[in-house]
Amino acid sequence: MRITFLLPPVSLSGGNKVIVIYAQALMRRGHTVTLVSPPPKKIPLRQKLRAWTRDRSWVGDTTHRRSYLDGSGLDHRLLDRWRPIADGDVPDADIVIATWWETAEWVNALSSSKGAKVYFIQGHETFPYLPIVRCRATYRLPLHKIVVSAWLKEIMRSEYGDDNVDHVPNSVDKDQFYSPARVKQRIPTVGFLYSGVSIKGLDVILAALKLLRRELPQLRLISFGAIEPIPELPLVEKTEYRQSPKPDEIRQLYCSCDLWLTASRTEGFNLTAMEAMACRTPVVSTRTGWPAESIKSGWNGFLVEIDDIDGIARCAELILSQNAEDWQRMSSNAYATVAESSWTASTAMFERALEHACQRAKIGEIGGNCDC
Repeated sequence: MRITFLLPPVSLSGGNKVIVIYAQALMRRGHTVTLVSPPPKKIPLRQKLRAWTRDRSWVGDTTHRRSYLDGSGLDHRLLDRWRPIADGDVPDADIVIATWWETAEWVNALSSSKGAKVYFIQGHETFPYLPIVRCRATYRLPLHKIVVSAWLKEIMRSEYGDDNVDHVPNSVDKDQFYSPARVKQRIPTVGFLYSGVSIKGLDVILAALKLLRRELPQLRLISFGAIEPIPELPLVEKTEYRQSPKPDEIRQLYCSCDLWLTASRTEGFNLTAMEAMACRTPVVSTRTGWPAESIKSGWNGFLVEIDDIDGIARCAELILSQNAEDWQRMSSNAYATVAESSWTASTAMFERALEHACQRAKIGEIGGNCDC
């Protein structure tokens, strides 16, 4: 098949990482894959300051910024300036895939020759800083939906009346994230992702860690992220921080932890939780995304309610206070949770979902044409 992905300005986001993984895997399976994206918008100074104050999301007026497409070997076509992607930017193909609410509007407006129209959904994009009415409207467009989690599939059914949706779960690269059987460390060690985006709940994690350190003064803290720590979200004292670590370093960070914390307020999937488990690290998480579907409290980690600072600290202490045998059992269970998943299996499911979209396009259930 000839497949085109339409992306917003590319970055080092987890969503971009997943798209690149699928694009490369589909190429290896013999498909022709093209990715099209605009560069970042030129942002007025006042808007830059608001974004910077909110979540440190602004990265500057550049025509190119670091992303998972760098060195990927993919056919990435970057527009000369930010604008909606139109017919002239997109090759004729069998499939064209939206990857963000704005790109869904663009895909819907493309001519049928660009392929069967698909919407790859990695989150429910109805955040306060977005035009929510427009975002919600994209989920009602005549596009075939592929979602990464069961809760997103249910959202598409219950809120948007679409029960013909393919669920294709993300996976983890076992060549990158792995660990032999581990033992509990003498110094209890907790890891977490540093992000200034408010929905990731870093403020909750930091508050919980302050409580936890009162009970465990010797606690070691490890964190990594794509940005420098900011004054509004200062790291707990003596936290070991790595900015933009290399893939091998990320694995070592996961393997250095007895526990991984995540406190997202909303989450499409949560790859870091899955990667930590692949490295045999139990996880304490809020009830969002993949963790809500996969963590069994007391077995491979614990689930807590959103914004429950005390609950996160309490569950973290339960894990870190376990005896060596009980912790090792939980570590093994965390690994077992992801042991059967693979990007090979997920890619095969993604490919079948694209074939499903072609079938629907041929009978007029969704937009676009498909000659495959």
